[in-house]
Amino acid sequence: MRRRSFLKAAGAGGVSALLAGCTGTGGEQATTEASGDATETTATTEGTTAGGESRTLTVGTYGSFVDAPSSSPGPWLKETFESEFDATLEWQTPDSGVNYYIERGLRGVESGADLYVGLDAQMLVRIDRELDEALFSPAEGLSRIDDVKQGLNFDPQGRAVPYDTGYISLVYDETYGDGDFVAPETFDGLLDSEYAGALLAQNPTSSATGQAFLLHTIDAKGEDGYLDYWASLKENDVRVLGNWEDSYNAYSNGEAPMVVSYSTDQVFAAESGEDMARHQIRFLNDQAYANPEGMAPFADASNPDLAVEFMDFMLRPEVQAEIAVRNVQFPATTTAELPEDFAQYAQEPPEAVTFSYDRLQNNLSDWTDAWAREFASK
Repeated sequence: MRRRSFLKAAGAGGVSALLAGCTGTGGEQATTEASGDATETTATTEGTTAGGESRTLTVGTYGSFVDAPSSSPGPWLKETFESEFDATLEWQTPDSGVNYYIERGLRGVESGADLYVGLDAQMLVRIDRELDEALFSPAEGLSRIDDVKQGLNFDPQGRAVPYDTGYISLVYDETYGDGDFVAPETFDGLLDSEYAGALLAQNPTSSATGQAFLLHTIDAKGEDGYLDYWASLKENDVRVLGNWEDSYNAYSNGEAPMVVSYSTDQVFAAESGEDMARHQIRFLNDQAYANPEGMAPFADASNPDLAVEFMDFMLRPEVQAEIAVRNVQFPATTTAELPEDFAQYAQEPPEAVTFSYDRLQNNLSDWTDAWAREFASK
């Protein structure tokens, strides 16, 4: 379950019981069929071509993009796309996400989908490292590709096209302790003794947010200095938990005043009527790590032309705004206009930091392996 479904399940009453499951489908009537560990959401009315043949677009994605307990982009995208393009959109949500398609590729089995929504640069590096045959093909013929913010493009081969982005930052609780807690402004400030035991982070070998925070420390301290920095963090009693859900649950339960999370945290807090003082955002060094999500057509897609139509549809200004609000991320394009109430609480950093695909391809596994060895041994 991703960050959005966790917070929506938790609501204003806290986050301690959220992992009961994400079963909502936005009220849309649909049937579900299981295929291996992939779940397809299938509409009851088939789209057809002029010749009477059905046009079905199968899109793989992560579960909460479709069925978070409250709001998800998936049902709205399905209804809107089908109403205009006379086609059926089937969401495929394997429990293991993109790993499901990597495993099929390793077995020489067809992907069984036309498009994947929810890639990031780190996933793409892993895919290219593990598979000899191309899993995705270049996204060609998009009329709105120039609307994508250039700094968000993470695939030099042009397969993955960004559709939204999040920023990894600190979230902190001003009411902690005596009620006057203030987070440090820099990475070095985290090492001060007054912040001993104050930070909850995630394991970068098992968590996307944890990996993004690790990459930000590498940018801040360099390849020669980041392990020493993490050794100092450990000496200052940083708590590294398995994933984002674990750390945010601990934060919400008051176990520490700071957590590595997302700069859109106040959007959830405002929706739930929570005390905004418990959801303050800190951009260390006036920066945050940008982690754009992308979509890419499968190399063996049965309906590649329809996949291109859907990708162009995803980049429309009004669709970009809708995805941002429902997925609680920022648009990937320069043309989207966010609602005022969303823009008020979704904070962007003065400076975004991110690593290119090429740099990640050559270094990511070495960085994370070295972190795991050194952090575990300290």
